[in-house]
Amino acid sequence: MSTYDYQYAGNGAQISIIIPTYNESKNILQVLKSIGENLPNRILTEAIIVDDNSPDGTGRIVEDYINNVKKIANYTIDVIHRKAKSGLSSAILKGIQHAKGDTIVVMDSDFSHSPQIIPRLLDTLKKYQCDIVVASRYVKGGKIMEWSLKRKLLSKIATLIAKKGLGVKITDPMSGFFAFKRQIIKGLKFDAIGYKMLLEILVKTKGASVKEIPYTFTDRKFGSSKVTISVALDYAKSVCKLYLYGKSLRKKERRPSVRFLSKAGRFYTIGASGLGINYLTSLLFTSVISDMWYLHANVIGIIASITTNFILNKFWTFEDKDFSTKKTLLQYGKFVGFSSLGALVQLVIVLSLMESSQIVYPVVLTLAVLTAAFGNFILNKKWTFKEKIWE
Repeated sequence: MSTYDYQYAGNGAQISIIIPTYNESKNILQVLKSIGENLPNRILTEAIIVDDNSPDGTGRIVEDYINNVKKIANYTIDVIHRKAKSGLSSAILKGIQHAKGDTIVVMDSDFSHSPQIIPRLLDTLKKYQCDIVVASRYVKGGKIMEWSLKRKLLSKIATLIAKKGLGVKITDPMSGFFAFKRQIIKGLKFDAIGYKMLLEILVKTKGASVKEIPYTFTDRKFGSSKVTISVALDYAKSVCKLYLYGKSLRKKERRPSVRFLSKAGRFYTIGASGLGINYLTSLLFTSVISDMWYLHANVIGIIASITTNFILNKFWTFEDKDFSTKKTLLQYGKFVGFSSLGALVQLVIVLSLMESSQIVYPVVLTLAVLTAAFGNFILNKKWTFKEKIWE
């Protein structure tokens, strides 16, 4: 993916709304009409559609609409045709390059982001004189409609990784619906990996003032979700690059307690992501690739989660970049052994507490998981990755 360097575009439309599209022919015209109906009074606004050569003709439909619809005085529509499907974040960056506004709004084209929220984003930006306003699903008053348990779980895991791993403070760093002052990205370089442009902006505009407003996310009525395994891999790649970016800006922390807690936090975060990998892998082998027996599929899911946990902890938590074959295999064997021991400890704690106390099962399970994970962290820190415990 190429890297882009942004310069402030200067005068023109005051608000630019960037809308990436791919196969959104059933949604896009209604979205554009709804934006026109909800425009703030007397504010020049442009909507920029960035279409990735949609097979269903989304870009062509927008072109016809532009040529035939009655013009609105303070509202213009433009479309950028890209030759191939190159990713959501890069489409947003392409739109920003083309935009004339000094305020940028980013939103989806499938009505999961209601155009009625746009005036609230802009009002909040003006009222609090902040740099970024995020429409949040998780702040008080926000909610998600019609999502499956799997989708909610994946969103929560991705959010946890962003908050704990990258130090992002807001409740919904994975939101795709936000507004910001264009000047805050002046001179910044973006990698544009994956689907979550907001996360990269938050990390690279460190110190920018951010406000969140609640909104209700409604799942799409037409078309299909863009969430795939490749998206998850792109997200992991993006998080790694953003972590390294942040690390290059930070001075090395000298306090042992802070370093210890930081590594423990990363270890727990990766452990949580492992649950999602286990779930998805098991589901893949029982429902998508084959009709494998659920027990066999679960074993593959466990192996996949342990393996990814090992790789992420080696690279991120313990910052060990030596992946020579002999050393890595030896470390992997120890990691698997300690993970198995942790699972045994968890079972023993659950069994003993459930048999000898009045504590309810959810509390017992939480205590067992946290205790086993902490022991797992200490053992791997000292014996697998050869670090002093208190550092």
